[in-house]
Amino acid sequence: MQMIIVDDEAHWVDNLAMNKPWHTLGIEHVHKAYSATEALQIIDTHPIDIVISDVQMPEMTGLELIERVRVRDKKIKCIILSGHSDFEFAKKAVQHKAVDYLLKPPTDQELFGAVKTAIDQLNAEWKLISSLEKTQYTLRENMPLLRGQLLLDSLQGHRLSADEWERKLGNYKLPFSYGECSLMLVRLEEEFGQYKNNGQPLIEYAIMNMAEEILGEFMEVWGVKEEHGYLVFLLQLKEQGTDIGQETILEKLSSQLQYKVKQFLKGSLSIVITEWFPFPEQLPDRFRQASAYFRQIVGDEREFVMRVSDLEQSTEQGPLDALYLPPSLINLLEAGHWDAAEAKLMAVFAELDDKWPESWEHCMEAGFLISASYTHLAHSNGHTLVKLLGTDMEPLQNGEAFTTISKLRKWSLGALGKLKEGTSNEVKDIRSLYVKKIQEFTDKNLHLDVSLRVLADHVNLHPTHLSKIYKIETGEGISEYISRLRMERACHKLKTTTKKVYEIGMEIGYMDPAYFIKVFKRQFGVTPQEYRDGNK
Repeated sequence: MQMIIVDDEAHWVDNLAMNKPWHTLGIEHVHKAYSATEALQIIDTHPIDIVISDVQMPEMTGLELIERVRVRDKKIKCIILSGHSDFEFAKKAVQHKAVDYLLKPPTDQELFGAVKTAIDQLNAEWKLISSLEKTQYTLRENMPLLRGQLLLDSLQGHRLSADEWERKLGNYKLPFSYGECSLMLVRLEEEFGQYKNNGQPLIEYAIMNMAEEILGEFMEVWGVKEEHGYLVFLLQLKEQGTDIGQETILEKLSSQLQYKVKQFLKGSLSIVITEWFPFPEQLPDRFRQASAYFRQIVGDEREFVMRVSDLEQSTEQGPLDALYLPPSLINLLEAGHWDAAEAKLMAVFAELDDKWPESWEHCMEAGFLISASYTHLAHSNGHTLVKLLGTDMEPLQNGEAFTTISKLRKWSLGALGKLKEGTSNEVKDIRSLYVKKIQEFTDKNLHLDVSLRVLADHVNLHPTHLSKIYKIETGEGISEYISRLRMERACHKLKTTTKKVYEIGMEIGYMDPAYFIKVFKRQFGVTPQEYRDGNK
């Protein structure tokens, strides 16, 4: 857990943070803040669990701090310290759900007791959130979505180990086992077109329920809607079996589904069913075969039930699988997953070498998709591929890159490196732009609120993300930059103007003169006036 101690008395904060055995309570890191504003900046950028704050502070009281903390994260536990036994303060602390209200200076027993209470409350709350019962309830609520996604991923070619299959089938309570299965693909015909923009999901849900009712008497049924609009059902015969032959039962039940949908939903279905095959090894191949059957053999026919025959597929006409298995190359590039994109390309070339070493068409197919993905990435970032690749565009433009697998491999990997370099430079330029905007805004508005949240709103970024960007680009945190800028400007004004100390403090964002003097002395070891006198 992480904790922050907030007080305008620096020695008090430093003593509590550094000289107490917080690790014995499980506190991994103790942050220090010398004002409520600084505390909020730290809370915006770190996963704070517990706040210990003084009540009386310049700029913002501890109670006001708690109120702002509550807006950010209701789970953070707050402990208030006060030098006065004031009933109103204590009452407000209770209203803001403070864990405890302690008088300064608290004993170690009091302080550790309050922190332990806060930790116990946090543990109890998170235990409830992460409890097995709640997890199981959430799992039940989302079970149809999880089951559907598992089947969809498997149809698209995601491979799982035997242990992973066993675990997921068990967790999702899917009564399927390794063995013979069949696939049924269902296409809704034009009568259902009237529902395309209104009610289509309900129609599909109704058909899936009807399929489970009709097929479920004899089979385990696991259905999902895939990306091309087919309803796909994985089927496995139940152990008790049936008097109807295995080869004909699917056709009989498929015809029954067609009839019931026509009768009650007033629309027709076209159905393709596969031969029985070993599950899960052949699942993606059989799905691809069945979906291809709709395109290649069925043509314009409607309202049929057709079994996919085990046709021998010519190796010269087979698909280039690695190219299309998710995640796609274009998605990896858009996400900036460069290592994964390179691994994807290597898998494509390995398959080309293994299965299609003499096929120029497969080499061209891969080259076109790779170059299209590169072009999409360039255009999405506001560039041209020519600008990013330079001379590497020539093999693409004259077709030389597509002539052999070796040349395509060399061109693709070289071009990927240039895309990565160009995109990385662009990211760095964007970070530099954000830093410039932040510094310009801070320079002009130092006398106003320049907290991390205000700065993040100014550049439309999340505070945590902005803080990371600034640190990466400058090596300095935003709060450190603002503090340094304020002190530099204070020194300059003290040396070059005759303005009063409190006026200078207000001009650089310190509304409380005493607090400005305290911060200045902590930084330089002298008061602002002593600094001025020493530089005359």
